[in-house]
Amino acid sequence: MSVKAPSLKDVAGRAGVSVTTVSRLLNGSLDLPRETKARIEDAIRALDYQPNPHARRLSMGKSDTIGLVVPDIANPYISTFAAAVEQAADEARLAVSLQVTLNRAGREIEYLQLIARNHVDGLIVVTNHPDDGTLAELIAKTGKVIVVDEDIPGSKVPKLYSDNEQGGFLVGRHLGENGHKHVIFVGGHEKMISTRRRCAGLLRGLKETQGDLVHVERYVGEYTIRYGREAAARFLAEKTGATAIFASSDEIAIGMMEVFLPAGVSIPGDVSMVGFDDVGPLHLFSTPLTAIRQPVRSMGKRALELLVQTNWQDWVPSESEELLPVELIVRNSVAPPPSR
Repeated sequence: MSVKAPSLKDVAGRAGVSVTTVSRLLNGSLDLPRETKARIEDAIRALDYQPNPHARRLSMGKSDTIGLVVPDIANPYISTFAAAVEQAADEARLAVSLQVTLNRAGREIEYLQLIARNHVDGLIVVTNHPDDGTLAELIAKTGKVIVVDEDIPGSKVPKLYSDNEQGGFLVGRHLGENGHKHVIFVGGHEKMISTRRRCAGLLRGLKETQGDLVHVERYVGEYTIRYGREAAARFLAEKTGATAIFASSDEIAIGMMEVFLPAGVSIPGDVSMVGFDDVGPLHLFSTPLTAIRQPVRSMGKRALELLVQTNWQDWVPSESEELLPVELIVRNSVAPPPSR
């Protein structure tokens, strides 16, 4: 029969003090008279008490676990990012608690409250919808949060993004250099920072190469395959005369291709297309898709570094922004506008 290991309660009883007193002495948060401290130390030696590392970390407000809050793990971009965070955490000897919100604000709020309950030491948060102020207010109360990929306006924490505006600019310049002046931009909600910056960059790149006689139409919805299908159907129905499409996520591009291929729309014969992310197998399309490549793995690693390297005890709530560079991967989906 195994002998039960001595507990904190056993030490406290032998020393004639409370369990809280012993716990606070061990985690360094309490100064005691020399005689009381000596009694506790004698009890620990006599009982051969071994502190529970997990319990001690919790008593110090540390769990050696960070939380990763993401909208949808099935999305290749998100899953690649999550894998990079996990790898960086493993190298730092930290655990990762993955929380999938299904892009629902209520679940995001619930997971942010994990910090307050000491279940995680900090959070890396990726959201994919506009905030009504609720998330920003909660982040202000909890702290220890890194916002990644999409902004949560009003949150005074470190933020990490890809250089969305530069990505849009590279797309616009590439399309303009191939003679395109009328372009459809397909992106997320118009209030999202990625949508605004990618679209602004697209317009700047087109104007740099084609002057002011350019026209950008915006289809805004969600970064999903479903919305990509809807946008493709709209494009076919409206017959706007646009000669190029900027599908600003892998998921949107895949959804649009699912509609275009059976409809007999040739890329780039009928319309040129450029994607964004380049995490999915865009090079395996029947026409390999030109795209902006986001540094997804670098973002995961850097997000973990920001979380663990920030001195949160002395942190003065403020908004900082760090941008990681993107690159244009040219394949075969862009050609000069077809003659009508």
